[in-house]
Formats: sequence, C-alpha cells, structure tokens
Amino acid sequence: MARAVTLFTGQWADLSLAELAEKAAGWGYDGLELACWGDHFEVDKALKDDNYCKAKRELLKKLGLKVFAISSHLVGQAVCDNIDERHKSIIPEDVWGDGDPEGVRKRAAKKMIQTAKAAKKLGVKVVNGFTGSSIWHLLYSFPPASAKMIEAGYADFAKRWIPILDAFKDEGVKFGLEVHPTEIAFDIASAQRALDAVKKHKCFGFNYDPSHLGYQGVDYVKFIRTFGDRIFHTHMKDVWWGHGDGSVGVFGGHTEFADPRRFWDFRSIGHGDINFEEIIVALNDIGYTGPLSIEWEDSRMDREHGAAEACQAIKKADFKPSQVAFDSAFDKESR
Repeated sequence: MARAVTLFTGQWADLSLAELAEKAAGWGYDGLELACWGDHFEVDKALKDDNYCKAKRELLKKLGLKVFAISSHLVGQAVCDNIDERHKSIIPEDVWGDGDPEGVRKRAAKKMIQTAKAAKKLGVKVVNGFTGSSIWHLLYSFPPASAKMIEAGYADFAKRWIPILDAFKDEGVKFGLEVHPTEIAFDIASAQRALDAVKKHKCFGFNYDPSHLGYQGVDYVKFIRTFGDRIFHTHMKDVWWGHGDGSVGVFGGHTEFADPRRFWDFRSIGHGDINFEEIIVALNDIGYTGPLSIEWEDSRMDREHGAAEACQAIKKADFKPSQVAFDSAFDKESR
C-alpha cells in the first residue's frame, strides 16, 4: 500500500462522528475525510471553540485514524448557483437567511472563507467542495447560448471565487473542486477553462473523482495527466455505464438511482467499469502522495458491507511507484 485510504463521511451524516469513526476503524480505514455537515465537522464551532478541533483529532487518534481534508460541497454549491428552493434543504440556515438569491451567494462565499480558517485550525491543508455554476442550465445549447453568455458565466465564477481563493492562500489552505455535472467544471475542457478563469490561482485545483467523468465519455486517466500539479485530493468511486435497457440516456431521464432502465449508476469499488489500476499508475506518474478517499455510493448494496469491501479493494489496488529502473540489474556500469 502506497497511500492512506480514507472514507468521506458525507454520505454517513446520519451517524455521529464517534459512531462512524469506530465503524471505519473496524473496516480497516486509515482516516476520515470530514464533511462539513452533520456533527462531523462544524465550521462555526471550530472557529468559536479552541478545543473543538483538538477534540475531533483526539477522537480519531484513539481509533488510529487521521484526517487529511475536510469537505464543504453543500455551501460551495451555493456560491455561484442560480438559487432556488432546492438549496434551502442543503445549506445551513444562516447561509440561507431570507432566501434572497444574491444574499445566499454572498453568505455562502463568506462561509467558504470561514471554512478555510477552520481547516487551518484543524491542521488540514485541503478543503474539497463544489463551486456551483450560473451557466449549467445552458449545457444543451438550445435555445442557442452565445459565446458571450458562457464567458459571462466563467467571469461570474472568477469574480466570486478569486476573493475566496485569496483568503484560502492567507490560511495556507487549498481548494479542491470536485469536477462534476452542475459545477463550473464537469469535464477536461471546462476544468481548463475554470482554471484559466481564476488565472491559475495557486490555491485552486481539483478533488479528482473518476466516477463523474467515465459515464460522460471523458477520459478519466487523461484528466490526471492533464492536471497533474492540480490534483490536491482524490475520491475513489466506481460507476458503470451502458447497462440500462436503452430507454434512458446519459442525462438520466428523470429516473432515480438504481432504476434498472438507467444508462449509468454509481457502484461500489470493483463493481463498476472504472479501471483503478490505470488510475493508480497515473497518480504514481504525477507524484500524488495524498489519500485515496472512498466516497461510497451504491444504491444496490448494503453500505456497511460496501464500505468495508471498498476499503480492502483500494488497498489491494494501490501500489508504490518503482524506485529503480526494472532493467538496471543488467547495467554493469550501475554496479
């Protein structure tokens, strides 16, 4: 095993951190990636109480667990989105406020800056999350979306996120965007455009997750090689595609996950179509030494069985890069 294998707690927020941590340690995990919801990591408490972060670390340490990153997907989503009633159910009350869209976006941006400060107090250097997007609804270009409209969306993203990223820089923390449909970046081309929009800010990079790329037809290994110096963190999640009955396509047909008609669905590690060996090779090639964080999502499988199995599957798949050329033994001059 070359890297720590951690569990992203976002899908487990119905459990207390204490309960989940004990389970994760029993399943063989090396650490947890703490979600900023549930009681797993509360930004406001971290900033107000100097003992809060210490208590979180001590809880994990007793179980032999570490923390390398926290994640604020839900609040980050509201920074650039066209706000509607869906957002009220996922963001804190103080961010929602009176629900005025621009007010929500500004409060979400403020909360992301606070999250960087809280991350520093916890002692982690990466915050993962979403950015939202004011132009996601223009994805399928009819009525035709002009180039000016798309450019305005990236300009809006830059206007809102550069001040956040500057604050991250002040705290010595980086932001890893999980490239994902509904975000400002959802494939290689849009990720490059997002990077350019923020002028390649040193604190803007990616939380790599192959599951959001594979079913789109995006080369998920090429993504690693394209953005090697911008892979700040990784999510290990599997997905299958091309398994439906032909009645639903990539856009999902307004069906629920696990509907057998779906063209694609998230699967537990080893039960989908992602080639994790190629991913490990590419991560080794770019020198990535951070954690492999399992984001467990599989509507067809018991989650505790899946989380335990996925941990062992990724540990088995991971390997250290070679420190010597394999044929150096034949080179007399090197002896």
